[in-house]
Amino acid sequence: MGLTHAEAVAADAADPLRPLRARFHLPAGLIYLDGNSLGPLPQAADLRQQKVVREEWGESLIRSWNVHGWIDSPQRIGAKIAPLIGARPHEVIVTDSTSVNLFKLLTAAARLSDRPALISESGNFHTDLHIASGVADLMRLRLDVVARQEVEARIGDDTNLLLLTHVHYKTAERFDMEAVTRRAKAAGALTVWDLSHSVGAVPLHLNESGAELAVGCGYKYLNGGPGAPAFLYVAEHLQERLVSPLRGWMGHAAPFDFTDDYVPARGIDRFLAGTPPILGLAALESGIDTFDGVSMERLWAKSIALFDVFHGLVEARCPELICISPRGPDQRGSHISFRHPHAFELCQALIAEQVIGDFRAPDVIRFGLTPLYLGFEDIWHAVDRMARILETESWREPRFAVRGKVT
Repeated sequence: MGLTHAEAVAADAADPLRPLRARFHLPAGLIYLDGNSLGPLPQAADLRQQKVVREEWGESLIRSWNVHGWIDSPQRIGAKIAPLIGARPHEVIVTDSTSVNLFKLLTAAARLSDRPALISESGNFHTDLHIASGVADLMRLRLDVVARQEVEARIGDDTNLLLLTHVHYKTAERFDMEAVTRRAKAAGALTVWDLSHSVGAVPLHLNESGAELAVGCGYKYLNGGPGAPAFLYVAEHLQERLVSPLRGWMGHAAPFDFTDDYVPARGIDRFLAGTPPILGLAALESGIDTFDGVSMERLWAKSIALFDVFHGLVEARCPELICISPRGPDQRGSHISFRHPHAFELCQALIAEQVIGDFRAPDVIRFGLTPLYLGFEDIWHAVDRMARILETESWREPRFAVRGKVT
């Protein structure tokens, strides 16, 4: 029957990461398994927002750009993300959204070659494919969307760029970043990695892996709040060769000289565009600070344990669910997904029982395993309630079939 309730309680008591749960506001009685879509509110974010609004904006007003270091926020916060992805501080900057950053890097990188093909994976997160199609039209590239298992074989002399998501948003399948990057480089191609379901979830070593270009999301595992700014990474040796297609004033070498001509800033700063969103950046910084004092390797070890417990309990108590996430830890990210013909209704029934996961069309229910705050007892109760819902078929209640704009 998998882990017993008493064993789950004991595992939490012995967990050295358990005190980190206090860094978050988690509603009493709620089991939150959707941090892979939106991280919970860090306790420090509320106070930080009040300080920024009341003291900095309210009292210092425009002087805060200098007095409180607003102008340096994108670089400062990027440097805090760098250790989480295995990069150097000057290779990461926080700016815009994941979609906008994808456009910037794909367009800038495509200009380095006259090769015609941009390769991505079928079933990739749709914004990646939509942005890629727009870049392909703009740069007169051919967008080749191929099955996951065919990506490496497809790389050839005509390949300009690859756009790949490191951890798949639905299944949690993980690419071997080092192997794919090496294969692309050998063919003379660049790879842009989307780290949205990786950063803050699995150990990343971009420098060691040879990765040169990447983007990532701020509001999932980084706990930066809804719509948090994203980040981008450019390896140092490429920074002076790339110029952003969005030539905003903050990416200028001297934005306050107010000149008509555009001269890109040195290094990673050239990928800034408009004025930094200070409130969003402050919340994101609080989210990143929740990782203080703990290594990604230690978090990943707990993630593996959470996955094994979840999988074992579901296998024993919910055989109707088909796991579509890889069992091997080196082949997956930090969420677990199951297929069920009524996944949407099941997800809604769970939410009514105070267990929040999420649904991905057409038939997948997905659960985020976030070691900073998730416990083994949480997993036990979540599966226990899911087993009861499946046994009683309470998911068939008509209210659970009603779909909102966001699913």
